[in-house]
Amino acid sequence: MMDATRQARPARGVIYVHSAPRALCPHVEWAIGRALGTAVSLDWSEQPVLRGAQRGELYWEAVQGTGAAIASALRGWEHLRFEVTEDPSPGVDGARWMHTPDLGVFHAQLDTAGNMVVPEDRIRYAMELAGTDAVELHRELRLALGQEWDDELEPFRHASDFAPVVWLHKVG
Repeated sequence: MMDATRQARPARGVIYVHSAPRALCPHVEWAIGRALGTAVSLDWSEQPVLRGAQRGELYWEAVQGTGAAIASALRGWEHLRFEVTEDPSPGVDGARWMHTPDLGVFHAQLDTAGNMVVPEDRIRYAMELAGTDAVELHRELRLALGQEWDDELEPFRHASDFAPVVWLHKVG
């Protein structure tokens, strides 16, 4: 449970639903709205990469930790690909969550410049597993950076290049 001081700090981010079956779209909106504490309506469009799938995005403003709440509300849904980001704010790093049906969810901390932060212990773990095997070290570092998720989501991202932007503001 977060303390009242942390809850009062504003945060903002974006939700990219890269692919969702049409029948799932209202449920996705409901889950996002529940996490945000207000009803939402995404402007859905066809996802050209996956026949029959829809895509949508939503910019949000709420309290810190909302990105995690949104990602938690959507994780594990079959046939759903999404990304959620929570921008860094004064004194607090940001975060990014990526989800695919095959890989599940990936989480990464973001610094104030938007760079992914790989903790020292994760790098040491990769080095320990790899030993002197450079190929294994490369594989472990790609895993730590979420490269598999990026690789799978990249074709879906290009579909959003000309999509309209919707901002959602939550006061309180």
